[in-house]
Amino acid sequence: MAEEIRAEMVANVFKIVVAEGDTVSDGDTLVILESMKMEIPVLAEADGTIGTLAVSEGDVVQGGDLIAVVE
Repeated sequence: MAEEIRAEMVANVFKIVVAEGDTVSDGDTLVILESMKMEIPVLAEADGTIGTLAVSEGDVVQGGDLIAVVE
């Protein structure tokens, strides 16, 4: 079952750590967001493969925006 990873707040996409097709484990960092000079890691919530990476470095995400899908 696919797991959608969504932004929890308004933030800038500071760094993307994974690519589509990468295998990830529960707790792995997928993307690092930056908000108010703080770096916030976005973590995988399940083991799987990155099926969709919906952001690019430099993007601004809003709360609820799709970041990635782990299949």
